[in-house]
Amino acid sequence: MLKPIDPELLFSRKDQNDPRIGDLVHVSGAVKSRPTLQAKLEEIAASTARNFITVCGYPDDKGIELNGGRIGAKAGPSRIRKYLYKMTPPAFLRMAPPVNLFDLGDLALDSVDLAVRHDSAQSIASDVLKNGGRVLSFGGGHDYGYPDTAAYCMNASDRPLVINFDAHLDVRPMDRGITSGTPFFRLLEAYPEIDFIELGLQGQCNARSHLDWLEARGGLASFEEERHAEGISLTEVLQRFLGDSALKRRSAFISVDIDGFSSAVAPGASQSWPTGFSPEDFFECLSWCFGRLNVQGLGIYEVAPNLDVDDRTSRLAALIAHRFMFQL
Repeated sequence: MLKPIDPELLFSRKDQNDPRIGDLVHVSGAVKSRPTLQAKLEEIAASTARNFITVCGYPDDKGIELNGGRIGAKAGPSRIRKYLYKMTPPAFLRMAPPVNLFDLGDLALDSVDLAVRHDSAQSIASDVLKNGGRVLSFGGGHDYGYPDTAAYCMNASDRPLVINFDAHLDVRPMDRGITSGTPFFRLLEAYPEIDFIELGLQGQCNARSHLDWLEARGGLASFEEERHAEGISLTEVLQRFLGDSALKRRSAFISVDIDGFSSAVAPGASQSWPTGFSPEDFFECLSWCFGRLNVQGLGIYEVAPNLDVDDRTSRLAALIAHRFMFQL
């Protein structure tokens, strides 16, 4: 079910005055069955008063290949960890909040059937959420956005809110099977009574029929061309979409397809364009989400190290994970 990460990823300076995330994270051994995972999570929940974050990797880019994208994202989870575990707790926080961080390892790709792999990923995320943990996942293809968000919707105690930062709608129908383009078609078919928002979309990446399908199901979509023409930020778009519901703290899951960023800062993606949003605009919006919403989970998908330049994309993904860990 889950295989442990390479210990070499756990960076340490062996200096108690200079701790790194690699010093703080608790690493799991192999987990071969769901009952074993459930017992482990119950133990973690009891020791942390149900206040913990789990990291799980999906080293699988089969969905990208099936969608005609450039492969390489299967190496994303390890490369993101490489930079995340070198980072320090935020220095500007005089007393950084304690982070109960547990790395469960990577999904074991025991089945050739992508749907079976997704079922395993969904059960892992669901068990974490049931025990009061927060989910931090690293793809792999964005097809894993479905098991992550479906697990959240299954366990949400209020009306689920899913926010997707992406150049693509990813609501392709299932007539050709599961691909990296189908996660939110599947989600809205399975959970039609949710609030679903897509930010950072680009006109050249999406068919009109897909947008019509999304809007007919109540989904809200913001295209970068329209946002720039109006001269507003991602945060302002999200505030408009949420309206008065933003005044009440509610749960949410955030999905980040790394190809939503400009290729100038994130070239290592299965598909990327120079017209994506900037880290500054994104992090402002992410910080607003952390301040107003109870973010139960965050997934980062489609980081492809083989397509990257100087590991810019992996470093960016690690920064996003770091912000989530400390809710900055």
